[in-house]
Amino acid sequence: MLRKIISIDEDLCTGCELCVNACHEGAIGMVGGKAKLLRDDYCDGLGDCLPACPTGAITFIEREAAPYDEAAALDHLAREGRDAATIAGAAVAAEVAAAERSEAGMRPSQIASWPIEIKLVPIQAPYFADADLLVAADCTAFAYGDFHKDFMRDRVTIIGCPKLDGVDYAEKLQAILESNDIRSVTVARMEVPCCGGLENAVRRALEASGKDIPLEVITISRTGNLL
Repeated sequence: MLRKIISIDEDLCTGCELCVNACHEGAIGMVGGKAKLLRDDYCDGLGDCLPACPTGAITFIEREAAPYDEAAALDHLAREGRDAATIAGAAVAAEVAAAERSEAGMRPSQIASWPIEIKLVPIQAPYFADADLLVAADCTAFAYGDFHKDFMRDRVTIIGCPKLDGVDYAEKLQAILESNDIRSVTVARMEVPCCGGLENAVRRALEASGKDIPLEVITISRTGNLL
C-alpha cells in the first residue's frame, strides 16, 4: 500500500540512538552504528522519532510499504525486552513531575519540542504542523524573566544567535516555512545590533518562501523590559 513512512539518511545519522529510544513501536534499530528502519510494518507513520533526531536525518516520505502491524510491533518489543507501556510510562512520569513542580510553586517549562537550536532542528517535523513559531535570540530567555509564560506558551520555539553561530539562518528557516504549515511567526530579539541579523534572516526567509504568514517582532532591552 502507498503510505507515509519514515526515511533515515545514513550520511546525516551520527548513531546517537535518540530515535531508537523515541520510537514507541521499536521500528528503529542500530545496524553498523547507524539508525535503520527495521521493518515497514513496525512503523506507524506518526513520526515520534523525527523531533528526537538532532541532525534532521529522519524525514517522512510516501512510498509503497506494508501496513502498520501493531501485533507484530508489540511482539518485537517483547522479544527485545521492551514494552509499549514502559516506553509510554516515561512520558507519563514527565507529566507527573511537571505537576509536582507546579504544586511546589515552580513554573513549568513551555518547551513544546526538542531540539530547539536552529542549527539542529529538523526541517520537517510533526510539531511544526499548524504551529505558531517563535524564533528567539539566545539571550532573550535570560533577559526577560517570564519568557516561558509570556512568549513560549502555545508556540513552538527555536533559538539561535547569528553572531555566535556565524551562520546565515535564512536558508534553513525558509526550508522550515516551505515544508510545514506554519500559522504565524514571532521573532523575539534583544535591542543589541547583532540581533538584527536574526530578524533579518526571518524576514528574508518569509519573503523567499512566498507564503503570507503573519510576522510579529518583539524587542527586549538589556535590562529585561519590552521596547
